[in-house]
Amino acid sequence: MQKITPHLWFDREAKEAAEFYTAIFREIFEPSQGMSEIKDMSVLHNTPSGDTDIITIELLGQEFTLISAGPLFKFNPSVSFLIACRTKDEVDALWEKLAEGGMALMEPGEYPFSEKYGWTQDRYGLSWQVMFMGDRRIGQRIIPTLMFVGAVCGKAEEAIDFYASVFHDSEVGDILRYDRGEEPDKAGTVKHASFILEGQEFAAMDSALEHHFSFNEAISFIVHCRTQEEIGYYWERLSADPTAEQCGWLKDKYGLSWQVVPTDMEMMLREKDQEKLARVTEAFLKMKKFDIEELRKAYEGR
Repeated sequence: MQKITPHLWFDREAKEAAEFYTAIFREIFEPSQGMSEIKDMSVLHNTPSGDTDIITIELLGQEFTLISAGPLFKFNPSVSFLIACRTKDEVDALWEKLAEGGMALMEPGEYPFSEKYGWTQDRYGLSWQVMFMGDRRIGQRIIPTLMFVGAVCGKAEEAIDFYASVFHDSEVGDILRYDRGEEPDKAGTVKHASFILEGQEFAAMDSALEHHFSFNEAISFIVHCRTQEEIGYYWERLSADPTAEQCGWLKDKYGLSWQVVPTDMEMMLREKDQEKLARVTEAFLKMKKFDIEELRKAYEGR
């Protein structure tokens, strides 16, 4: 099971976006490169956002969760998803589909780090980087990429070391640094870095350019936990803002949002018995840090 899952917050378009993304990846990539499909769809009733769609999808075998929960948060490029492409044709095909109705942040073309690369916000505002990898080894095909801007600019390396200390099966990879003459970025800060958490690949960068955005709840990362002890471990180490603690959500000291969620809850939220689902929903909406035993009691009607 994938330990860390990106969670994408939409206004009302989660179902539409799930169909859009899975159709694109099925069209461009053979199943041998990883399945792209909708795995599950649930509806939670009587939430603060009204009826809420929760959809689990796979893209190239990697799991994402999408939610329709109102217009509270908007995507921005502080978190993007880099798609590692084996051919330039893959780059072209992805760009054509993902950029339609969106906005290019870096037009597709040749750059010092890739013979074919582009960065776009799609029609929903979600940011994708599509990159021809050349002769570089390709492991994970879709890599979440964190951009540290504003008040946390210059802290990418510190954050990487922090995350690697919190999560297991972690490793800090190559770090490419800004040099003198690349102002406004400070020499020595991170131009690009790779790292691994729980066996999953991530990337990070600093950017001192003027950006009118920062990390927010539109993109969070779910940490799937089997035990209450594990929930406590991640909660204690990651949570840095008590005001952000709600329904399993927290913010770390860099402003990045995480959800610390018991694996049992995934089964509960896929329940087709509406009475059981309603009891679980009512229970978890009252919680900050999730209590597995209390959720089980609600599920079983005890």
